[in-house]
Amino acid sequence: MGYTVILEQEPDGGYVVHTPALPGCVSQGDTREQALANIREAMELYIEDCIEAGDPVPKEVGREFIEVEAAT
Repeated sequence: MGYTVILEQEPDGGYVVHTPALPGCVSQGDTREQALANIREAMELYIEDCIEAGDPVPKEVGREFIEVEAAT
């Protein structure tokens, strides 16, 4: 399964990352790599919990990525 993650750099250092399709699935890390590894683990646990509880696993729908260029 593929999910979009939003990675945000904190002003005082480190990163916060969340997965919009998995409500409440948030993690952080001191580096970009660590934050992404941490969110991967959190996502796996989230999905495992859904399966164990008999709940449907959320699917990502309706996401598009649009790249734009602004005149400078």
